[in-house]
Amino acid sequence: MPLSGRSGHLAQNFYEGLYILDSNKFARDPDGVVRQITDVLTEYGAEILVSRIWEERRLAYPIKKQRRGTYWLIYFKCESTKMEEIRRRLQLAPDILRFMHIKIDPRIIDVLVEHARGGQVAVRTVSEADLGVDEEIDDEADVEEMEDADVVDE
Repeated sequence: MPLSGRSGHLAQNFYEGLYILDSNKFARDPDGVVRQITDVLTEYGAEILVSRIWEERRLAYPIKKQRRGTYWLIYFKCESTKMEEIRRRLQLAPDILRFMHIKIDPRIIDVLVEHARGGQVAVRTVSEADLGVDEEIDDEADVEEMEDADVVDE
């Protein structure tokens, strides 16, 4: 059954969470560091759809005196009323350097989750007819040449 099907819950939304984790602590205890996030999410009733590492990289600037971060990606479903409480709890987690949550359109959640799981995603091409383009496109558009007098040097 597709994930985007509606259930009887009030205001259930899909979210993408991207977390920058302390790379040193993640290297020592990856499960423990990730558990800090998943425990908070599940405590507030979130259903985790996918949880996986994205990459480890050098940060553009130090965050909490760290120069490297491990990026962790989670797609989850949660009541919108719980998101503020989740945000407050995650801000207190010592191993999370930064995070952001983005509300995802339910029409595309299946594709995003499948891609995050590493599966093949079917891509549908869109034709001009699908876009409602009725006119034929002229590949050789008339281009006026600029005269030297039109160029202003400052």
